[in-house]
Amino acid sequence: MRQLVVTVRADEVELASDALWGLGVVAVEEREGEDDVVELWTSLGDDARDSDVLLPQPWLFRFEEVDEAIADTWRQFAEPVWVEADLVVRPAWVPFEAPVAVTVVHIEPGATFGMGDHPTTILSLRSLRRLVRPDSLVLDVGCGSGVLAIGACVMGAAAAVGIDIAPAAVPVTRANALANGVGDRIEASTTDLADVDGSYSIVVANILAPALVALADDLRRVVADGGALVVSGVLATAHEHVLAALEPLRVVATDEMDGWAAITLR
Repeated sequence: MRQLVVTVRADEVELASDALWGLGVVAVEEREGEDDVVELWTSLGDDARDSDVLLPQPWLFRFEEVDEAIADTWRQFAEPVWVEADLVVRPAWVPFEAPVAVTVVHIEPGATFGMGDHPTTILSLRSLRRLVRPDSLVLDVGCGSGVLAIGACVMGAAAAVGIDIAPAAVPVTRANALANGVGDRIEASTTDLADVDGSYSIVVANILAPALVALADDLRRVVADGGALVVSGVLATAHEHVLAALEPLRVVATDEMDGWAAITLR
């Protein structure tokens, strides 16, 4: 298995980790080095190239070949994630007997981001649950494992489309959709948002603030009249520039968790 290793100063760990989450990783391991340096170990998939590592600062990075069994030790500690009292995201390999009337989304992340345990994913799922209707058509921008698109369909949306810059997201999203019984209602591809045609009653983008700003014009474009846009991946205390880029869409709800926010606009 190929691992991406990013070297940063200790005071840059949070910023660099956030950037890696935005690239579509599943987990980030911190390894302390000498002279106040930290190595961040993660994976973008075995086919990742230098051009896939789009970082906001010129941090040093390299790729390392590691034993797959060692790289997957995090799986031993995975647990079901309770999004709400009657909604849970379950790692596909973890035994779980769902209580009566609890909706379960089963997810195998593979080499993608989207296990369901990050605050931005939980907040996005909660926002989607308030919005989804039987006729909802959902676009998931930066779909990763497909957890948001799949969650929307499991919660009753008519159909969902997931797009992601990471090629690994496509087969993982399709496989997870089939495992959740919604394979006939979900499409996944590496189509650029700029090339997406049509409009959607719900658009969700759980990606970092710089990407949201860069994609703002197209995010507005693909929201149907009367539709909603959910953006997450932004800090609770620093997202006004994102809202400014998305004007004239207006904020109708803001949810926060552990310093992160998910914002619903119409």
